[in-house]
Amino acid sequence: MAFLIVKTLLTAVIIVIVTEVAKRSGPLAGLIAAMPLTSVLALIWLYAEGASVEKLGNHAAYTLIYVLPTLPMFAAFPFLITRFGFWPSLLGCLLLTSVFVILTHLAVRGYGFKLL
Repeated sequence: MAFLIVKTLLTAVIIVIVTEVAKRSGPLAGLIAAMPLTSVLALIWLYAEGASVEKLGNHAAYTLIYVLPTLPMFAAFPFLITRFGFWPSLLGCLLLTSVFVILTHLAVRGYGFKLL
């Protein structure tokens, strides 16, 4: 239970750091947020909990696959927010990402990846 609390707190601290840095420096916050901190932490937590090499490798591979359909969101959000405001833009980006996740799923299933 203590390990779960440590994992939760450390992961939350990273999010707080990004939002606090963003108040002072957008580019630096973007750089921190773009770092694969979540994925690296997940790999560390999985390894610490005794996950197999196969499980660790699969996590990294699936993370790569799912990064691709999220990229259009980051391109669309700056455009949308200036025209529609925060909440509609966020909703639009979530829908856009959902469409790209489905398209990615359809594209990679022929290569032996079982997604979703």
